[in-house]
Amino acid sequence: MKIAIIGTGNLGCSIATGLIIQNAITSLYLTRRNLENIKEYKGYSNVFLTSDNRNAVKNSDILIFAVQPAHLEGILNTIKDLLTERHVIISTITGYSVSKIENSIGIDKYVVRAMPNTAIAVSKSMTCLCSNKKGAERIKIAEAIFNRLGTSIIIPENQMQAATVICASGVAFWMRLIRATTQAAIQLGFDAQEAQKLSMYTSEGAAQLLIATGNHPEEEIDRVTTPNGCTIEGLNEMEHKGLSSSLIQGMVASFNKINSIKTDQI
Repeated sequence: MKIAIIGTGNLGCSIATGLIIQNAITSLYLTRRNLENIKEYKGYSNVFLTSDNRNAVKNSDILIFAVQPAHLEGILNTIKDLLTERHVIISTITGYSVSKIENSIGIDKYVVRAMPNTAIAVSKSMTCLCSNKKGAERIKIAEAIFNRLGTSIIIPENQMQAATVICASGVAFWMRLIRATTQAAIQLGFDAQEAQKLSMYTSEGAAQLLIATGNHPEEEIDRVTTPNGCTIEGLNEMEHKGLSSSLIQGMVASFNKINSIKTDQI
């Protein structure tokens, strides 16, 4: 596939790294105003660095936009005359609706919104996808790309705000939980490196267990809790201190914030 990433910042770099590792490209154009910031991609076969978005569009079929929301409309206006029937436009911009993209380039273009997370750099992203009516004809292309880089799911656009909180912001939430369990392990006698390893791989194992079995988390919790045991003692203490309610309230707060961002963009 001939892919361009327009705006190779943190997320754009993560996507680029995943695509390169998975050998999922015929060619890959990476655009950024300051190319010095993406110089680590120099030397990769069929990877091209440029500050010219129009050059990237001319030489690519799949256009992944990963710029700041305030910049997208201007960029679309500068490249829309180059868009053809072969182009699929994939936007990863938070809160930027399909209809607003259509206002810039027309309803006759294949438009897909994607919400990946930074785990895409290690091919473990949970990516949510939606599209305009025309884009539904090409959304399988986007699905194939993001399934190479993790797991994807197609959802209605009205769920994209919530998906952003759960999947994209969710990486930060899980990182904070891993940090907390690492700190606890240090307090319990492990050195910092051992503590983080214990925390990381335990969290990975818990997730993989649910993925493999399809079980509800409580079913797996029941397997490791015994009457009057240490696990239930710890779980109850965490709940008394508000673990679940704090997580839920934090995610709702993020959801409210992202909705206010969307309102500001209208």
